[in-house]
Amino acid sequence: MVGSVNKVILLGNLGRDPEIRSMQTGKKMASFSIATSKRWKDKNTQEQKENTTWHNIVVFNEGLVDVIEKYVKKGSKIYVEGELSTRKYQDKDGNDRYTTEVVLQGYNSNLTMLGSSNSVSSSGNHSVENTSDFPQSDNSISSDTTDSSSMDDDIPF
Repeated sequence: MVGSVNKVILLGNLGRDPEIRSMQTGKKMASFSIATSKRWKDKNTQEQKENTTWHNIVVFNEGLVDVIEKYVKKGSKIYVEGELSTRKYQDKDGNDRYTTEVVLQGYNSNLTMLGSSNSVSSSGNHSVENTSDFPQSDNSISSDTTDSSSMDDDIPF
């Protein structure tokens, strides 16, 4: 039996282009925010209401960072799976601040682009496949193997 689970799943739209930065180790990381919205009709006024929540996403998986850098832009609809993490930092005045982020790294992460014919998906440290050559009905492919030849056996054409 598992003692605990830390898993976040979000589907939303980017509010601005992702930031790509290099860490001291030389590896790249990406950060961006996505918006999720909830809509309902007010029972008293019959007016449509909407509540939008912004989520900070940080990506340390190099394969996903490359995909984000090339394909993810402001307005992109994406699906992400990662871990919720809260970290402490100090602002320019020396005050302690806290931020909560969805972190994508290792094998527990997933990012799938939705809503375009160039959808890309990756799980963990596996390879990333561009699906623009595949039929529109199959918008994304999750790369669960590092051997792309094994995927060729499953394609019916």
